[in-house]
Amino acid sequence: MRNRFFPVLILLCAALVPRSAIGAQNRNNDGRFWAELPASAHPVRNETLPDFVTLAAKLSPTVVNISTEEAATKSEQPGGGPGGGPLGPFFGPAPQPSRSLGSGFVITKDGYILTNDHVVADATRITVATKDGTQYIAKVIGHDEKSDIALIKINPKHDLPVAPLGNSSDVKVGQWVMAIGNPFGFDHSVTVGIVSAKGRFIPGNYDDFIQTDASINPGNSGGPLIDLRGEVIGVNSAIYTRTGSSMGIGFAVPINIVKEELDQLRATGHVERGWLGVYIQRVTPDLAQSLGLGAAKGALVAEVLKDGPAKDAGVRRGDVIVDYDGRPVGDSRELPLMVGHTPIGKTATLKIIRDGKPIDLKVTIRPSREAELASLERPSKQQPFGTASAFGLYVKDLNPSLAKQMGLSAHHGVVISSVKPGSGADDAGLQARDIILEVNRHAVGDVKSYQREIDAGKGKVVLLLVKRGDNTIYVALKPKA
Repeated sequence: MRNRFFPVLILLCAALVPRSAIGAQNRNNDGRFWAELPASAHPVRNETLPDFVTLAAKLSPTVVNISTEEAATKSEQPGGGPGGGPLGPFFGPAPQPSRSLGSGFVITKDGYILTNDHVVADATRITVATKDGTQYIAKVIGHDEKSDIALIKINPKHDLPVAPLGNSSDVKVGQWVMAIGNPFGFDHSVTVGIVSAKGRFIPGNYDDFIQTDASINPGNSGGPLIDLRGEVIGVNSAIYTRTGSSMGIGFAVPINIVKEELDQLRATGHVERGWLGVYIQRVTPDLAQSLGLGAAKGALVAEVLKDGPAKDAGVRRGDVIVDYDGRPVGDSRELPLMVGHTPIGKTATLKIIRDGKPIDLKVTIRPSREAELASLERPSKQQPFGTASAFGLYVKDLNPSLAKQMGLSAHHGVVISSVKPGSGADDAGLQARDIILEVNRHAVGDVKSYQREIDAGKGKVVLLLVKRGDNTIYVALKPKA
């Protein structure tokens, strides 16, 4: 097995080049070819760190520790597996509930608390401990899996200190931030860092996260990310790690997204978002080339859902959405956020590229349907047989007998039976059991018509429309040198 990282020490030696050998045209007035600020641009000042002591003292009382209990499943019950536990198959130990720890922060003096949905999801009992050690039993008022936000409520004995909510749109990369939480059970731990980036996307999530290098570990989930004004700008939600501990890359849900949801969470217990009714995919450079686009931008429509707003507006499969209601769509992941923030019933303008031409369409946004918003799924099993190949792709005519054998719902067409490892098809992500519907925008119904279209596009990027499960996606096959 090849190692992915190698410690290497490299000594670089080079001959010195006389200054006169450097082209005069590359030098500035001081004889340098690099830029430096003049001395007058460096005012003398005493650099001091922010007053984190005051900030921590002010905000720590607003942060709570959250512990949950979840009923044990059969696989978690001692003695619940094959053959039972040490006392035999019928007399195993009693099931033990699982426990987890997280954080939250108070947003109203009468006990409304914000945390992550994953902290309280499936909990049978939620216990909240305040800074003074008082414990309360909490109930879930509302939660939203897509933004990973939950609103819970306790009934305090007195008014609670409140964490003020800020404006995450004003956050700047490089500014100081502070996190407070319950990492590994160490309550009210304070860490500091800076905002490392904004607009980070994590697969499967609705948010464009704030990234920070403030130390965030398991147990910090649901705690506040705080700016120097003492306002909450994010809800700490996730970390990137290879060890299970902080590696300096943490993510927080922007508080402005949370504020948009709070009224709905309190009133109805869930969040209703705008819905377009399409499956989309990223426009890769290869897809951009095959679609005749000038740049790899926008959201490629892989499928238009029946009876959805996009269908009513005239959107077609293969359209590329490049602008939504006056805002450019640079990355396909931006579009669901734009649509989700649109008020239900509003009519928005879609700018699409169809067959190389721009078209404006009016679409009326309707409430979301969670089933249609589910991610594209990839089947895990592959069948290693086939008869025809191109790009390392083996296909067969699909008939009812083969469809039954492969567990497919469709009964006719061209089905991928296997993909050669390392081939262009493998690089493009094609899989066995994918059904090919089109080649270069031409419908194919059998291997003969499929091969004819493949041959017609020889030496160029070939665009396939593929049905995978209940969804369709576009895939660009690039010929290898």
